[in-house]
Amino acid sequence: MKDNLEYSRILRKTYSHILGYTGNMLIGFSIILLIPVVFCFFYPEEWKNSIYFFESSIVTSVIGFALRYANKPNRENVLTVKEGVIIVLLVWTLNILFSAFPFMFSHTLNFTQAVFEATSGWTTTGLTVIDVTKVSKLLLIWRSLMQYFGGAGFAIIVTSSIIGPIGFGFYHAEGRTDNLLPNVKKSAKMIIVIYGTYALAGIIMYLLAGMNFFDAFNHSLTALSTGGFSTKVNSIGEFNSKSIEFVTIILMILGTTGFGVHFTLWKGDFKTFLKNPEPWLLFSLILFFTPFVTVNLSKVIPIETLRHSLFQNISALTSTGFSTVSFNNWPGFSMMALILLMIIGGGMDSTAGGLKLYRVFVLLKLIVIEVTSFFLPKNVVRSYVVWKGNTKRFIDESTVKEILLMFTLYFLTYITGVMILLGYGYDVLDSLFEFASALSTVGLSVGITSPSAPAGVLWTETMGMFFGRLEFMVILYALAKIFRDVDILLSERRETRRGNKI
Repeated sequence: MKDNLEYSRILRKTYSHILGYTGNMLIGFSIILLIPVVFCFFYPEEWKNSIYFFESSIVTSVIGFALRYANKPNRENVLTVKEGVIIVLLVWTLNILFSAFPFMFSHTLNFTQAVFEATSGWTTTGLTVIDVTKVSKLLLIWRSLMQYFGGAGFAIIVTSSIIGPIGFGFYHAEGRTDNLLPNVKKSAKMIIVIYGTYALAGIIMYLLAGMNFFDAFNHSLTALSTGGFSTKVNSIGEFNSKSIEFVTIILMILGTTGFGVHFTLWKGDFKTFLKNPEPWLLFSLILFFTPFVTVNLSKVIPIETLRHSLFQNISALTSTGFSTVSFNNWPGFSMMALILLMIIGGGMDSTAGGLKLYRVFVLLKLIVIEVTSFFLPKNVVRSYVVWKGNTKRFIDESTVKEILLMFTLYFLTYITGVMILLGYGYDVLDSLFEFASALSTVGLSVGITSPSAPAGVLWTETMGMFFGRLEFMVILYALAKIFRDVDILLSERRETRRGNKI
């Protein structure tokens, strides 16, 4: 009884710290909500729309300060990954909810649509229910900012506000496994430097390619974050510019490359960079699929088929979601090729979604290992390694377990989502394509996602985007711990009442 009471007291203290740190994150997020207002100085006609962001920021900051001061976190208190997953779940859920406020306060979208749009933004998906020709510039900028910050991970962007002994657990719970530097805070700052430099370079390249500043700013952020939100109805295709498409391809590839791999280049360690399998597999898949899709599309898009095939393949594999053509009347083979590329996805610890190139490569290597081991003597023991970023990793039992678990959860979720879309009357190929796009946080669409889509369809895709971005286990771990801790606290209360009666 005494031990149970002591553990319950520790639990209450832990959750007080969790809520306090969540409050810190929301305070930082309330500042991010005001960034679009800065653009009113360049577009004075948008001042009338700034009120929606001020209102959203005030609501967010009030809740953040309330959590912060009602549960003052002690920076000396060490929170592990177990507590980190709860903070991640809380922060991602709350920042999506508060990000939906500007859309609702401006009466642009209803609640379901606004949450869908915010989820698509923060998960860097790019599926949208907004008519970009009828909304304010501030809302378009806000969509791009959501994808930019979501790409690096909100935890990384504001980590300096809460970093301390809790940093390691929080960093890894958010899904980052590449420590670029020994210190987590330095790793986070390095990610911000790399990410910010590429974004600035992207803006400059787009300007040189012929975009105006507004379009260059938005597309640089959403291409680098492999998000795919565009300021144009027909996405990148509306520009009809080879130079703009080329810049977009560069940014998409940069975005889908893991930060650890980028770090090897920034250090000038080209030998280590070349040892990483993800870039090799990325380009191999592009080179393999593009000729087949090009030939298959030649009957539908006779002019510059190779150009459009290459762009769509890269957009799908990098999980960006930009497009240069419509998918109406696309052959089944080409659609299935894009579905497969979307499912594979981009690099680990990058802004991309999907199963990830690293896991696919390890799985392929495991098949080779299994076949070659058949010819080895029984007593021979060999170790196998795969480079990931700037570190060498052994393929062990835990690696295999993680990959199989991820694949299983992905495809169970995928089948469930597709079945729900089929239940709404969509055909098989369209359902396979649209939910693969949502679950792998891609953003390519065959038209199922629209302002007129049923609420059930939007919520199904919303959950797919959310699970796909946090990669399932973070959510399951967090919910399991919350339910377990609540059960312990309720049991302790029942025992206390029983003791009082006696």
